[in-house]
Amino acid sequence: MEPSPKDGESAAAAEPGRGGTAPSSGVVVQVREKKGPLRAAIPYMPFPVAVICLFLNTFVPGLGTFVSAFTVLCGARTDLPDRHMCCVFWLNIAAALIQILTAIVMVGWIMSIFWGMDMVILAISQGYKEQGIPQQL
Repeated sequence: MEPSPKDGESAAAAEPGRGGTAPSSGVVVQVREKKGPLRAAIPYMPFPVAVICLFLNTFVPGLGTFVSAFTVLCGARTDLPDRHMCCVFWLNIAAALIQILTAIVMVGWIMSIFWGMDMVILAISQGYKEQGIPQQL
């Protein structure tokens, strides 16, 4: 008499010769987040400026994003290095207008808060890169 499989085990998994899957190990070489053009246009700002933009976006949807557009004209770096500074500026203005216009149905307000949180996260990650501190996620 054969022992029956226990709690969630199948007969195929119990016997590797019958098509069961053997545990495999893999190594992740690189993980890269793919961003759309609006999201990639968020500038890397100094931390205090990013916090102010988050504060503005929380209470007046789109205002912090509008302010962040002008930091691009002041030389803030973005994830769109192949686009001209004016194009990135207008992408940020477009994101601010989308947030303002859709704030009526709460979508813009939520988007605005998340946009501000992304600004703060980018500012923190830029600070880690500048100081040479390894980032732990």
